[in-house]
Amino acid sequence: MWRALAFLALLALAAFGAVWIADRPGTVTVVWNGYQIGTSLAVALVGVIAAAIVLGLLWAIVRGVIGLPEALVRGSAERRRAKGLSALSRGMVAVGSGDPLAARRYAGDAERLLGTEPLTLLLKAQAAQISGDRDAAESAFQRMVDDPETRVLGLRGLFVEARRREDETSARAYATEAARLAPSVTWANEALLEAQSADGDWGAALETIERRSSLGLIDKAAARRQRAVLLTAIAGEREAGEPELATERALQAVKLAPDLVPAACIAGRLLARRGDFRKAARIVEAAWKANPHPDLAKVYLGLRTGDSVRDRLARAEVLAKISVWDPESRLALGQAALDARDYKRAREAVKPLLTDRPTARACLMMAAIEEAEHGTASGQAREWLARAARAPRDRVWIADGIASETWAPVSPVSGRLDAFTWQEPPNTIAAPVEPEAVPDAPAAPVLVPAAPKAAAPAPVPTPVPAPAVPPVAPAPAGSGKGSGPDPVSAGMAAAALPASKSADRAVLRTG
Repeated sequence: MWRALAFLALLALAAFGAVWIADRPGTVTVVWNGYQIGTSLAVALVGVIAAAIVLGLLWAIVRGVIGLPEALVRGSAERRRAKGLSALSRGMVAVGSGDPLAARRYAGDAERLLGTEPLTLLLKAQAAQISGDRDAAESAFQRMVDDPETRVLGLRGLFVEARRREDETSARAYATEAARLAPSVTWANEALLEAQSADGDWGAALETIERRSSLGLIDKAAARRQRAVLLTAIAGEREAGEPELATERALQAVKLAPDLVPAACIAGRLLARRGDFRKAARIVEAAWKANPHPDLAKVYLGLRTGDSVRDRLARAEVLAKISVWDPESRLALGQAALDARDYKRAREAVKPLLTDRPTARACLMMAAIEEAEHGTASGQAREWLARAARAPRDRVWIADGIASETWAPVSPVSGRLDAFTWQEPPNTIAAPVEPEAVPDAPAAPVLVPAAPKAAAPAPVPTPVPAPAVPPVAPAPAGSGKGSGPDPVSAGMAAAALPASKSADRAVLRTG
């Protein structure tokens, strides 16, 4: 629309100019080299315009002839580049689809047509990787490292190859160099943090987390949690030799993550050691409310070393009210009541845990109560021991498929920070139906029979190793601390452990 209007405007302007010149006739005379040429103004203007057009055409022809070789070369290069880009695109598709032959063919074509461009080297390296040619892949990544534009990308490839051949020293060196060249690279910062955590270099790991947080590579909540874990690790190492420094680090960790169980335990122990019982109790209570844990109960009940078993029982009741009678609080209350020889209170505390598949700890607790009250000849105690061998396992610390009775700041498998979580290990088979209680039942627990091959359950992933069942130790009558095991309970725990291991072996055979 606008172009048509502009054309009409120019046409009107030209017509106006022609009419204006026609209304004002004149003569144009040219004298050159003794010749005189005279003509009208309109003819002279037409001649000038025609001469300009002819000169323009002649100049275009001359310029085309002069630039013909360059145009031919440029056209060939453009066609070559187009073919190279097509080969590069198809090679990336072949890599993504897992076709090593096509990927290598297109990588060779792209390198021949495009030369050593970054994407060409990357395609060549990835084609070598999916083909299993590690040497060719490392060679391509090393060529990237030699180019300043692709240096970080090459370091990333060399890092992956070093991890694949389990060369942690080289992998760490590549990650460190990449983090130095590009501080905002996520993979390099994560690898550097894992290496520092695996080495126990908590100070350097804290600096890495601070840098990641300042660059926005990690959200603030995750950064606070990781700092709390590292500070807890420092406090755990310094707890015995440098209690003041350990207390400071533990309190910092509790401030960052009040629900972190190990930090609360360390802070509670150290504060109680220097007589600050009220602050220690507040910290443990806050952690217990968010995450009831047996370690917290142990610290809370033992804050005052000279307290009687009745005082410990009263504190156990406080924990039960704080957690609204969580199973852990019932076990802690049952143990405290058992230590105080209040068997009725102990049974009342543990009874709700026995209604639906009680765990091993609940069964052992009932066995300890029966044996402490009725003696070693109690058939009920032996029955509870047998049930403990086949009961579901209690929660433990688990990280990357590894179960542990104690918490650690990093995973022993991957070196990942804050990998341990408090959870129930997978039970590969259900517990069998419990037989009726028989007063004269044998003391040895009944093992889970192996299922026939035809009825074997489907294979399951590698099970987490079963944790050792902790012995339940009632205190002797009149004990002031209520923490030392007596010979009867020690015998009960010793009888339960082999049965648990045999049951786990039966689980692995049937799985």
